[in-house]
Amino acid sequence: MQLEDTGNDIEKVLLTEEQIKERVEQLGAEISRDYAGKDLLLVGVLKGALMVMADLSRSISLQLAMDWMAVSSYGAGTKSSGVVRILKDLNEDIKDRNVLIVEDILDSGLTLAWLKKNLQSRGPASIKIATMFRKPQSTRIPVEVNYVGFDIPDEFIVGYGLDYAEKYRHLPFVGTLAPHVYGG
Repeated sequence: MQLEDTGNDIEKVLLTEEQIKERVEQLGAEISRDYAGKDLLLVGVLKGALMVMADLSRSISLQLAMDWMAVSSYGAGTKSSGVVRILKDLNEDIKDRNVLIVEDILDSGLTLAWLKKNLQSRGPASIKIATMFRKPQSTRIPVEVNYVGFDIPDEFIVGYGLDYAEKYRHLPFVGTLAPHVYGG
């Protein structure tokens, strides 16, 4: 699906498919360098990290394993309350492994802070975080992120894994969603 296929649902494109591909390649090179000679397990956070995880894993020039978690934070409206429940846990044992959490976006930081603490309690050798997008203005809890694709403005964005009502996730670019779509 391309921009022209979205009608007037996308106000503007923030990051093109080419910009995203280039940054993913750069992140893959950094991660490859940092984890050279180490056992690496990528842990993707469903559903949003699907695109990032697929592309990032192919840009890492090391042997690696992958696993997935699905977590839900709920509260009033569309904002995270920080109350998190695990919908799908890891299949892999992470004890003594080098874990890299792969996320689509760091917004409030509540869910990611909880997830990191949960995984740390399982005894990994190390745990780091990679996120494709970060909204610095929205962060409520500081979370150390080791690999950041892009810092983005505090706007309602979709594409490259980010959705609204399970739509637009498959767009190869990232754009701001027009207010008429979500009633904003």
